[in-house]
Amino acid sequence: MAQLWGGRFTKETDKLVYNFNASISFDKKFYKQDIEGSIAHVRMLAKQGILTEEEMQAIVKALEEIQRDVENGTLAITDEYEDIHSFVEANLIKCLGDTGKKLHTGRSRNDQVALDMKLYTRQEVLSTDELLKGLLKVLLRIMEENTETIMPGFTHLQKAQPITLAHHMGAYFEMFKRDRLRLKDIYTRMNYCPLGSGALAGTTYPLDREYTARLLGFYGPTLNSMDSVADRDYLIEFLAAMSTIMMHLSRFCEEIIIWNSNEYQFVEMDDAYSTGSSIMPQKKNPDIAELVRGKTGRVYGALMSLLTTMKGIPLAYNKDMQEDKELTFDAMDTTKGCLALFTGMLDTMKFNKEQMRRSANNGFTNATDAADYLVNHEVPFRDAHGIVGQIVLHCIEKNIAIDDMSLEELKAISPVFEEDIYEAISMETCVNKRLTIGAPGKEAMEQVIALEKEYLKEDWREESGK
Repeated sequence: MAQLWGGRFTKETDKLVYNFNASISFDKKFYKQDIEGSIAHVRMLAKQGILTEEEMQAIVKALEEIQRDVENGTLAITDEYEDIHSFVEANLIKCLGDTGKKLHTGRSRNDQVALDMKLYTRQEVLSTDELLKGLLKVLLRIMEENTETIMPGFTHLQKAQPITLAHHMGAYFEMFKRDRLRLKDIYTRMNYCPLGSGALAGTTYPLDREYTARLLGFYGPTLNSMDSVADRDYLIEFLAAMSTIMMHLSRFCEEIIIWNSNEYQFVEMDDAYSTGSSIMPQKKNPDIAELVRGKTGRVYGALMSLLTTMKGIPLAYNKDMQEDKELTFDAMDTTKGCLALFTGMLDTMKFNKEQMRRSANNGFTNATDAADYLVNHEVPFRDAHGIVGQIVLHCIEKNIAIDDMSLEELKAISPVFEEDIYEAISMETCVNKRLTIGAPGKEAMEQVIALEKEYLKEDWREESGK
């Protein structure tokens, strides 16, 4: 059992205790980050004259060889080591002897693991953002193609007013756009380097923390060494952001599941993103949408777990904080996997435009516009509301749409109606006369689409230097 702290102890740790304490099974994900941080640290030590140039060059070369050996499979990360830091340092010492023992000068595992987790999380934030941007591109394509595809809009899962598919997709565009903004905020807040904080109180060595931070692509060093090793706010924020992303995906999946049902038939899932039944040959199940909806709970669970872990921890580092990793890693992988699969599912989905329009027409979604017609002919709104309510009842009894009523039938309920009522309550009129920015009218939607195109040309990651 390779340990870096055995000098104080007179007997070996119990095997069960060792296994319970060890983190190598999950923090081996950090091997690149641990080596990257170690290389930056040793370059800084040489710059400050704490190590010689020759020692630095030898350590950097050996660290790079360790990374290559891990990646080509000639060096295995095994549970012989307590954690990834032990693995890297033990193999460095095996390669360089006493020179390898100098790597840890001015550093603690506390600031080392804080750095590794930040480097890893920073990359995950960027990877998640890239997937969100890919999803937004698919949504924008669907929006551009469907500014005239009429469908019902819903409240309370009841048909409410006619909209377009472009408008409906645009609502999710805004949600995922906000998700990207949250990731940008997290990146900006977290991008400060904890390395050099030591165990909790810094170090007596003349480290140049600004230099180390620059080497690793941070904005600068953290400003309190206790907070540096005890901070997991950025993980909680990222888990909260991923939970919101998953919530948005889950809402979208719920609608797709409904739209895919026999009762709606708004969409047809591509064969690659659906499955059949072992007993019912007619079935085509929206399994990917259902699994994304189901996996949302896993990400929520990781957020609640870390919040609970952190709620009673005094300053500074405590071993409880090792529990920040496994569920967070799972949440990161789950969210990225769901984003990738959902984007593919949406990109290959076929929309039944005729059925969407029929559904809007048969759901009295133009009832509000019929009331507006009466108001525009000087009928008080409350009276107009009652008149249209009578019309809807008549249509339900006859099993027809408002558009199917004859002018005589309409006049029998209110003599205000004239021939122009049919144009006023046509689906196209109901949608396209709504021209305020953010509304479903074609002109308004085209303005929004142009804005969204410009938005997608921007990239906050380039502004951040990544």
